[in-house]
Amino acid sequence: MAGRIEGKVAVITGGASGIGLGIARRFVGEGAHVVLGDVDAAGLAAAAAELGDACRTVTGSVTSEADVEALFATALDQLGGVDGVVANAGAGGFAPLVDHPLGEWQRVIDLCLTGVFLTVKHAGRNLGPGGSIVTIASLNAVQPAEGMAAYCAAKAGVAMLTKVAAMELGRRGIRATCIAPGLVQTNATAPMFAVPGLVDEFVENTTIGRFAEPADVAALALFLASDEAAFVTGSFHLVDGGASTRRYPDLTGAITRATTPSP
Repeated sequence: MAGRIEGKVAVITGGASGIGLGIARRFVGEGAHVVLGDVDAAGLAAAAAELGDACRTVTGSVTSEADVEALFATALDQLGGVDGVVANAGAGGFAPLVDHPLGEWQRVIDLCLTGVFLTVKHAGRNLGPGGSIVTIASLNAVQPAEGMAAYCAAKAGVAMLTKVAAMELGRRGIRATCIAPGLVQTNATAPMFAVPGLVDEFVENTTIGRFAEPADVAALALFLASDEAAFVTGSFHLVDGGASTRRYPDLTGAITRATTPSP
């Protein structure tokens, strides 16, 4: 089944590390060229060195429409067009709802929701018939977590935004689908892995009995971006090891225990 997206061009946001880089690796391995966007210039340079001639990079933020436009301009000018887009860039935070600073709320919403909106907006302007948009939401789009109000709200917004995109862009032959990962081991989730016992609780709350790796998400993204998914659009796909069938870990309790000095 190698070469399922041979010769295609994909724009991937948040591509310098984690899930974005995992998807880029899988896409390039299946014959695609990629344009990676990220604020992490050093990470992008490392990704470009690893992926070689199949990779182009643009340093910038998905919260800037000019930077998003630059991503697509690079794909058009250097690779001749765009066939697929993965709106992956995002980040979370932790704060009780009643104490949530407005600035932190806005930061997460801007990055996780507005950034996806801008990416989807310009994907819709640049993709042609057969084009694919894959957005990366989260288990927290459907499962609430204490202390993560902004992240949960943003990811739920991504899920609905994807459905609207599928509705509006479908008449032009463009598909839009959404992936919702559970806990994935990346640089971004390193703080969770540093809290004693928290990852064990995440694993316990899956039915599969492990956390995910970026490759788990990349495998589904590849399918959704390929012609094998030609009749798949407007859909929401959990990659959570069954965690949605149970409860979300007690982040507040775990953090409190980790930060409270022993008597």
